[in-house]
Amino acid sequence: MLTLALVLFGLAAVLGLVVAMQILGKRPTAKPVAVAHGLAAATGLVMLIVHALSAPHRLLTVAIVLFVIAALGGVWLFANDLRSKPGPGGLIAIHALAALAGVGLLVAVFLG
Repeated sequence: MLTLALVLFGLAAVLGLVVAMQILGKRPTAKPVAVAHGLAAATGLVMLIVHALSAPHRLLTVAIVLFVIAALGGVWLFANDLRSKPGPGGLIAIHALAALAGVGLLVAVFLG
């Protein structure tokens, strides 16, 4: 389950990079890509929670908290995007950094 979560977060990262480049480039975002990004990340988070319930680990708990923070920021960003008010850039950075830190912790647990 941890492997599947990692794969889903990896896919979400690639899709998120596409969306971020569109926003930062002041271009309209591809809504199907944004939705796929959110669905991949949300599914990865559910898989991670299920795994953490069966195999608790402190780093997994911290990763889950970081992913929830990223998810909250992502929902806000998506809501803004739907109203044609993309950004702000600072929130994009916080969203991405929280998710990347979560992935880093997930990789540490996976390799450890």
